[in-house]
Amino acid sequence: MTTSPRPDAGTTADADLLVTGCTVLVHDEEERVGFREDAAVVVRDGTIEAVVAASEAAGITAAERIDGRGQVALPGLVNCHTHAPMVALRGIAEDLPTEEWFNDVVWPVESNLTSRDIALGARLACAEMIRGGVTCFADHYFAMDAVAEAVAESGLRAQLGQAYFSSQGPGGREESLAFALRHRGGGRGRITTALAPHAPYTVNDADLAATADLARAHGLPVHLHAAENRAQTEASLERYGRTPIEVLDRAGLLDTDLLIAHGTGILDRDLPLLERASGRIAVATAPRGYLKFAWPTTTPVRALNAIGVPVGLATDGAASNNSLDMWEAMALTTLVQKADQGDPRWLTSRQALHHATVQSALAVGLGDSIGRIAPGRRADLVLVDLTGPHTQPVHDLAATLVHSARASDVRTTIVDGRVLMRDRELLTVDVPAVVRELAERLPALVDRGHGRRIQRYDT
Repeated sequence: MTTSPRPDAGTTADADLLVTGCTVLVHDEEERVGFREDAAVVVRDGTIEAVVAASEAAGITAAERIDGRGQVALPGLVNCHTHAPMVALRGIAEDLPTEEWFNDVVWPVESNLTSRDIALGARLACAEMIRGGVTCFADHYFAMDAVAEAVAESGLRAQLGQAYFSSQGPGGREESLAFALRHRGGGRGRITTALAPHAPYTVNDADLAATADLARAHGLPVHLHAAENRAQTEASLERYGRTPIEVLDRAGLLDTDLLIAHGTGILDRDLPLLERASGRIAVATAPRGYLKFAWPTTTPVRALNAIGVPVGLATDGAASNNSLDMWEAMALTTLVQKADQGDPRWLTSRQALHHATVQSALAVGLGDSIGRIAPGRRADLVLVDLTGPHTQPVHDLAATLVHSARASDVRTTIVDGRVLMRDRELLTVDVPAVVRELAERLPALVDRGHGRRIQRYDT
């Protein structure tokens, strides 16, 4: 790929950015995925102005021109649920059941976190996601002012929520709201915010209901974990006589714009409630973590699709997933769904691409602005090089993208028309500096001798 110099001083360019000669992933009016070959993408003021034939772009002048020949332009991938700063805990708790993972390692270590640790972890996560073609992510964590700063500096787009537990008292919920109001519209409009109660098993009914009231009063979405696994659902039924989804419904949260993380414990009895709320709720699935924890079920993507609930793709945090690789998430989603349904025709590669783009954009509340390469959409796109031996020959382009391509095949990442990575060179994050400082802080971060933990996992 080559980038042309800017026009001579004093000239007026037709576009801010022009990507030429690429194959563009497009969606038709029925949201089916297709590909337009030898095309060009015209960008002005951070927005896609047009997608035209490359021959039509020959006479267009641009402040910046990228030669995309031999590459595929995709809408930027959306990571619908993660805990970005947890890259600092990558590999710290391996081969453990969920309860031990939380109680013996992760929650004790998280009690050591400082805002500086979180800032460094967030910067490293942003770099990893940019390099992997992620242009937007939904984050749910602590000390989120530091994450917002990292997002603003990196140039990424994000929906951010300050997590809280009921064990924090009213202050946790109040700070979650204060954060959401403080940073809504930040990062030159790239930051949206959400209220972020942790989960029904760590946030009581009164706090969940209060959160629903706050969401409606302030026009904010809600992002939380619910029915993460079947054990949580069974424990909820035993203790309260209600599933976690029924708990959310009773609290009024199904009447808000709601993003539910995981949902592998969603039961058939939950589906009518979710169908009634379709159009306002979405679910994020992150299958690698479910496999690592040996959970017996996965997100019921097919059933949710049937009732009109979008399912976005996600990685979860790198402490459980080990990476923020959305290409792996795409491939695993298709494979896990095929195995779960006993049907090789579900989920197809084209369906996976639809979940990774359109449905993921809907899940984070940005379905009208990102998720497609089309006029009027924000210019969030990535260029993928498929010339490597592992992606040749190409018989089915969708299958090649989902099952053969890797995060390392992403050559260029663009958000709001700004190039964040060009020819694999990161332009907005100084990774060596972040890694050096984080390494110096690791001994204090991983200490568990104090015996503290931020919460207890007991579903």
